[in-house]
Amino acid sequence: MDNNDILRRLRYILNLSDDAMMDMYAKGGEPVSRAEVSDWLKKEEDEAFDVVIDENLATFLNGVIVNYRGKKDGQTPVAEVVLDNNIILRKLKIAFNFKSDEMVYLMKLGGQKVSATELSAFFRNPKHPKYMPLNDQYLRNFLNGFQKQRDAQRKKIEQDTLGNLNS
Repeated sequence: MDNNDILRRLRYILNLSDDAMMDMYAKGGEPVSRAEVSDWLKKEEDEAFDVVIDENLATFLNGVIVNYRGKKDGQTPVAEVVLDNNIILRKLKIAFNFKSDEMVYLMKLGGQKVSATELSAFFRNPKHPKYMPLNDQYLRNFLNGFQKQRDAQRKKIEQDTLGNLNS
C-alpha cells in the first residue's frame, strides 16, 4: 500500500475534515497547509497529486497518537524517516490502545485470519528470530476491519440519536 492510500483510508475511518487533518499534523510536530493535505488526498491521476513521503505519514500518525493518547513524557514524538507496515500498525495500536484480541478481531472483520501469536510477531524487533514483516494485504485488511467497526459505531450512534428524538 502506498502512503497516500493509507492517509486517505485513515481520513475516512476517522472521519477527519481538512482542518482536523492539519491539526493532526500540527500535533505530530509539523504543521502543514490545507493545500498540502488536499494534494496528498488526491488520486494519482490528478495533476495536483503529491506523494506522501514516509516522514509525512509518520508525522500524521504521531499526531493521531498525541490526539488520542496524549504526549508521552510531554514530548512530541520524532517522525521516522523510513516507515514500513509494521511501524504503521504499531502506531495505530498505540494511538487507539488496541489489545491483541481487538486487533485479531479487526483483522478477521477485514477478511484476514491471524492468530495472536502471529500478530505478536509483527510487533517484534526486526532482529528477533520470530519477527515477521507485515505485508500490504494484512495492513489493508486491518484498515478494512477498522473501517467496518467505525462505520458500525457511527450507524449505532445515529440510530440511538434518532431513537431519542422520536421518543
